[in-house]
Amino acid sequence: MKRAVILMNLGSPDSTSIPDIKAYLDEFLMDERVIDKPWLLRALLVKGIIVPFRAPKSAAAYKSIWTKEGSPLITISRQLEAALARDVEPPVAIAMRYGSPSPKMAYDELLQKNPDLDEILVVPLYPHYAMSSYETAVEYAKEQHRKGGYRFALTFVKPFYDDADYISALCESIRPHLDKPYDQIVFSYHGIPERHVTKCDPTGKHCLKVPNCCEVPSQAHAYCYRHQCWTTTQLVADRLGIPADKRGFSFQSRLGRDPWLKPYTAVRLAELPREGVKKLLVVCPAFVSDCLETIEEMGEEGREIFLHAGGESFELIPCLNVHPLWVSTLAKWVADYAGGSRAMVFEPAGK
Repeated sequence: MKRAVILMNLGSPDSTSIPDIKAYLDEFLMDERVIDKPWLLRALLVKGIIVPFRAPKSAAAYKSIWTKEGSPLITISRQLEAALARDVEPPVAIAMRYGSPSPKMAYDELLQKNPDLDEILVVPLYPHYAMSSYETAVEYAKEQHRKGGYRFALTFVKPFYDDADYISALCESIRPHLDKPYDQIVFSYHGIPERHVTKCDPTGKHCLKVPNCCEVPSQAHAYCYRHQCWTTTQLVADRLGIPADKRGFSFQSRLGRDPWLKPYTAVRLAELPREGVKKLLVVCPAFVSDCLETIEEMGEEGREIFLHAGGESFELIPCLNVHPLWVSTLAKWVADYAGGSRAMVFEPAGK
């Protein structure tokens, strides 16, 4: 069979101009899996309130991280594409859920290289399952495939939050930063509304309803973002020998007033110095590529919150980006898939 690979990430505005920021935010926030409100209410919130007020602030944030090559997320994704292409036989392309390049653009690029393409392995670059990240990426890729009438099949790599090779790569990217003295390492994950967690619970009675729900076995865990983030933290901490009193677990990037997963990273950053944590490490395992949420929100805003509250040192550990073990992990998944292993295949809940 003639195969190809697509690495699919969140996306980025085309530039830091206000019109491009507005277009990106509109596409992103009008996604029914991001703001899961009825269309009319969503449109009123997004187009009438959020985008007009948020665009100038977002533009300033993007300008603070923009490089001469453009968006860090797109640049790193291109670097990862090139690194993986050197290690695997099938052609590789990148696609974004929002903005460019779209899945359709990636499909057409790969078809130009191989008109007889039989199958594409899509790797959503989200370690953890959430309707607003992994699920929407998969459903969008499927929608563009269906609308384009493409003949090749699609297969999706499942969330890899507990995959042994991913955990190994993540640990090795963190390990060098543990050589210096530190009081705590905070594992900060992108936040989501609590209702997204309960909405994705196929049992309807486990997530956020059972005491210590993340630790109690349940079929809900296949779709539970919080459990999967908790599991990644436990696996990494155990492997690196980080004791419970030297690690934190929190969620960043809250939007709106609805309850989101707690504790909030920004709140914890302000509290930690009063608890005796003066030297802090922060890692953001929900992201495999550095982007606005890591470089600016955590590396700049988070640092300022912590130091202003009395912290003495703040170090943000880079994402996996193009770490050699991460590239080899992706190459291994491509080989396993091509070798007939169907264990990687995953279909989202589609809720």
